[in-house]
Amino acid sequence: MEDVIQTYLLPYDPAYPVVCFDEACKQLFGEVRPARRPRCGHPAEMDYEYERKGVCHQLLMCEPLRGWRHVRVTERRTRKDYALCVRELVDVCYPQARKIQLVQDNLNTHDGASLSEAFPPAEARRLLDKIEFYYTPKHGSWVNMAETEIRIMNGQCLDRRLESQEVIAREVAAWEAKRNAQQARIHWTFTLAAARRKLRKLYPSIEA
Repeated sequence: MEDVIQTYLLPYDPAYPVVCFDEACKQLFGEVRPARRPRCGHPAEMDYEYERKGVCHQLLMCEPLRGWRHVRVTERRTRKDYALCVRELVDVCYPQARKIQLVQDNLNTHDGASLSEAFPPAEARRLLDKIEFYYTPKHGSWVNMAETEIRIMNGQCLDRRLESQEVIAREVAAWEAKRNAQQARIHWTFTLAAARRKLRKLYPSIEA
């Protein structure tokens, strides 16, 4: 945990950006009956009945110090999806970076093995040489600021019935563009001192 928090305290350096990564799943719902149009003095009426249409996934990357985020909307959440996301991060989002410091949780797909499975050895090695992994502790994924960004996305963009992956991708892209234009940042106040005080039970006790 201290490694992650210490990374957040580093000054902004475009050559060594600190990027957070996390994933979310969204249930897709279709309407069984069309909503009634709003009438004078009354809002639109939506039938409580709905149709389940599966799920889709959102793979979110964000750089808190720059106020930037990007979301890939995918049908599945596999090693290949993760590997493609990392390649986009390296080649499209940060082509000039010398090393990307990537904060993420310990999900079984979030490792170098996913790159080796998705790409030829030379390509996987090239990407891995551009990434330095920082993992949040077990039961401590809340330290990952991408998780906070996902909660914001869910509250501002995905808090209603959406019926398809295409609709979600369109809505998320508009949300992403607006929030990036504002350079919206997360106000992070959890310091090393706060971690040691709040989580002191997790630290070993050293008797003098």
